[in-house]
Amino acid sequence: MKVFPAIDIKDKKCVRLIKGDFNSKTEYEMSPVEQAKKYKDHGFINLHIVDLDGALTGRTINIDLIKGLVSKFDLKIEIGGGIRNFESIQKYTDIGVEKVILGSAAIKDKNFLKEACKRFPNKIALGLDAKNGYLAVSGWKENSNKLTTDFLQEINDYGVSRLIYTDINRDGTKQSPNFEETSKIAEISNCPVIISGGVSSMDDIRKAKSLKNIEGIIVGKAIYDGDIKLEELAKEINA
Repeated sequence: MKVFPAIDIKDKKCVRLIKGDFNSKTEYEMSPVEQAKKYKDHGFINLHIVDLDGALTGRTINIDLIKGLVSKFDLKIEIGGGIRNFESIQKYTDIGVEKVILGSAAIKDKNFLKEACKRFPNKIALGLDAKNGYLAVSGWKENSNKLTTDFLQEINDYGVSRLIYTDINRDGTKQSPNFEETSKIAEISNCPVIISGGVSSMDDIRKAKSLKNIEGIIVGKAIYDGDIKLEELAKEINA
């Protein structure tokens, strides 16, 4: 199972939000470059990046920073945050990111998702962010009134190469992921699923390893706050 240490970028800094709320933001002293080096030095090869500036503006504001991470550390990066057109996807694939995560734009316009999967085979990941079983969009400010499972069944044959499922109620809370709901999603999904939101301990990592059709898990705040030690995490994924 892959572990994706997370870097959320805002104003060139590493930050973490609680339940996606920009008013509940924690800034960390480590720069994104320093944090990526730390992950690389511990043997991690996968990295989950959210460009929060991109999420707010719909532009690839931090592309130079991300390009530097790809070229400097040879990491397999999945990137999300405000990617709303083919031009942005192209920019990210051109600099060598492994997966481009589409979220709100893909949910609001399924044809955009379908065409993106055609144009960029094996490059498109879909971020499904759910609250009480319903999809949320636009930085989690809007509820789509659409059940996550219904939407997934509608787009299941489009060719998405990875699914990132986040329970918003758990994100940034360190209360453990919603394994039950994630397992339901993994049963339906035609592509492998990444667990996101609420990872709090090594027990969460071990539990994730036991689930079917789970490709990996994203770990963010628990690393920054020291609840999960990188040395221990690295040992577990290599076990």
